Amino acid sequence: MSYVILDLEWNAAYSKKLKKHINEIFEFGAVKIDDNMQVIDSFSMLVRPSIGKFMNPYVKKLTNMTFEELRSAEYNFTQVLTLFAEFLGDSTLLTWSTSDLLALLDNQQYFSGEGKLSFMTSYCDLQSYCEHRLGVGSASRQLGLSTCAELMNIEHSGEQHRALADAQLSFLCMKKIYRKPVFDEFVEDTTDDEFYRKLTFKTKMITDLKSPLVDRSKMFFDCPECGVRCVQKTKWNVKSRCFKAFFVCPECKKDFAGQVFVKQKYEGIVFSKKIVRPNPEEKEDSGSTDNS
Repeated sequence: MSYVILDLEWNAAYSKKLKKHINEIFEFGAVKIDDNMQVIDSFSMLVRPSIGKFMNPYVKKLTNMTFEELRSAEYNFTQVLTLFAEFLGDSTLLTWSTSDLLALLDNQQYFSGEGKLSFMTSYCDLQSYCEHRLGVGSASRQLGLSTCAELMNIEHSGEQHRALADAQLSFLCMKKIYRKPVFDEFVEDTTDDEFYRKLTFKTKMITDLKSPLVDRSKMFFDCPECGVRCVQKTKWNVKSRCFKAFFVCPECKKDFAGQVFVKQKYEGIVFSKKIVRPNPEEKEDSGSTDNS
């Protein structure tokens, strides 16, 4: 068994054909590794742009690349994808989160009209695996690659936000916490339609308190100091894509703001909660309890 960790860089380009922006891929970077977590090959290619006419200033600064460099690339997207498919072979494909995979699928659909990545037979979201192994990540916040490396004290001399360097950093994170029996549970079969239905499902945050998807019975907090069930003192308000209210402990009298995040994912509804200390100006009238 071998694995290929892929990272992509892209530029937001306006498509006259679609009459909207598309994340046009301009760089592929990948490393191939074996079951012993040894790098056995690498892949790095620029893509000559076909949609965009200039590079977004933010992307230019982030990657330290110019549009002129991209225009001089030898191959277009379809040609580079064909070469990458040959490089992948029968290996399991990995990316850091599914965003790169979605960009790859969008670009393929744009240039060839194909709705599946037929060259891929198995896939793993490396971000999800690392979040599981490290016990971090939530419905409100996902684990970034650089943050993951910092948590594991991984130093990497490669240039961030370049495809091959980020693929190499992803590999170092994977290698440090790789356990095959656990990892295998995160590998998905990509040969049926279910994988693509899940991949393209639009995850969203629920911010309507009256939605039947919001289970009010889960919207409670225990005191972070003494563990006693707290009393809700204000109505729920929507702020920063979450529900927020103020609570007080009936025992130690400590008060705090409670945030509840409700995310609708393909697998179902995910709740996560966070306690924050309110600023003095944030505290509201404790008499406005929400009993609805």
